[in-house]
Amino acid sequence: VLGRKLLDNFDTAVAEGMLDKIDDEYRFSHDRIQEAAYSMMDDLIRCNFHFSYGMALAPLAAREEDGRILLTAANQLNLAGPEAVEDKSQYVIIADLNLRAGKKAIEMSDFRAAYSYFDNGITFLRKKHWEEHYALSLELFDLAAKCALTNGNVTSLNLLSQQVLEKSQSFEDKLNVMYYVMCALASSFKLPE
Repeated sequence: VLGRKLLDNFDTAVAEGMLDKIDDEYRFSHDRIQEAAYSMMDDLIRCNFHFSYGMALAPLAAREEDGRILLTAANQLNLAGPEAVEDKSQYVIIADLNLRAGKKAIEMSDFRAAYSYFDNGITFLRKKHWEEHYALSLELFDLAAKCALTNGNVTSLNLLSQQVLEKSQSFEDKLNVMYYVMCALASSFKLPE
């Protein structure tokens, strides 16, 4: 009964030109209509929808080859934000998903998107993440610093590098960020003409 009522509403929206029906799929007839409908949603409901979609897509992301589902899942979860997390174990899952999405973005040479995924992954880490999830934390911070250097964001590079230098457990774990900082210093150094 509920499904029929929903379809009747969709058909009314099609008749009024708000939606297009192609085969058995409904789509907004214009981007502005979609934006208006999206903006009318309550913030909490919107976050919950993004979170639900992202978590539903996350298991599928591991099985696909081109990364589209991975990036879509990460984007949905990032739109929801850490406050939408329902279970503490999900923080690490989402941080790891962002790590994989960032690596995929690097493969596509999109360092701005990669930085965003790594940065979002870092925001999903909880207190004591360096102690409890050291390898994940190190890789997120390390790759975020690399992307910050590539994007010319020296301020972020310095903040990320500072964390790694303070929290790393070995000299070898510091080498990458030390190299990135040296590259930033070398590129800012100008020889007199």
